Amino acid sequence: MDDPLAELVMLLARLPGIGERTATRLAHHVLGADPQYAAALGASIAQIHERVRHCERCGNWALDPLCRVCADPRRDPAVLCVVARVPDLAAIEKSGTFRGRYHVLHALLAPLDGIGPDAIDVDRLITRVREEGVREVVVATPLSVEGEATALYLAQSLKPFGARVSRIASGLPHGGELEFADQITLGRALDGRREL
Repeated sequence: MDDPLAELVMLLARLPGIGERTATRLAHHVLGADPQYAAALGASIAQIHERVRHCERCGNWALDPLCRVCADPRRDPAVLCVVARVPDLAAIEKSGTFRGRYHVLHALLAPLDGIGPDAIDVDRLITRVREEGVREVVVATPLSVEGEATALYLAQSLKPFGARVSRIASGLPHGGELEFADQITLGRALDGRREL
């Protein structure tokens, strides 16, 4: 492409959640910033695949063979939280409430898109449950058709290995108004009620 600014806008617009207007604003910001900033940004992006890899144990992003969560001896190895993607793991970590370890699937079952059980590598998860003495597997896949199908498949696959399989609760967000909740969310909130 002959126009480097248009090329940068096009590449930025391919990022998730970035439309053409935001990509244009970002490109102009980079162009107007100190050239050293642009060089550092470009170098960081160019080297990211060389410097970051999947954790050998859980599939999280890591600089070393094990990610910081798997390498932390204070984590409870008997509780394993299964997530679809690394950003889901990061969201749970931000809550500061989960002190176990993780297993990242990197995919969800989606038969219509040709994504079957082989894509989520359940055998690696089963091996971890058996070899690491896992007592509970918390399935934290999205509350979507694909996430629910994956959760059910995991529960069936893990049942013979003796670990308790639980599902994250779903319901109303903090501060949410009942009148604006959809029927499925409201129904799950009622089904998941607990004693005060």
